[in-house]
Amino acid sequence: QVQLEESGGGLVQAGGSLRLSCVVSGSAFSTIDMGWYRQAPGKQREFIARISSSGFRLHDRSVKGRFTISRDNAVNTVYLQMNDLKAEDTAIYYCNGIPQIANWGQGTQVTVSS
Repeated sequence: QVQLEESGGGLVQAGGSLRLSCVVSGSAFSTIDMGWYRQAPGKQREFIARISSSGFRLHDRSVKGRFTISRDNAVNTVYLQMNDLKAEDTAIYYCNGIPQIANWGQGTQVTVSS
């Protein structure tokens, strides 16, 4: 059974940075396209970024230039480097495969104070 474990969230001031990690177990990670998503209070979960098995990256316009997705197949982990954080980035952040490979994990809370 595939499991996802997100970490790295926290409380940060506007303009600050965080690096999120997502460890994937129970799958052939290196062959899977992966994505990051977020869900703000009272809103639906939304797509942020994806990275293909070969390393091609795509970022949503809302985070382009500030966030960077990456992966390390040696440790079955996908990362999200978040710079210049804004209050509107406050949300719970999740990872999953594209297409979805597992039930959604607990996510990691990111809170940006203005």
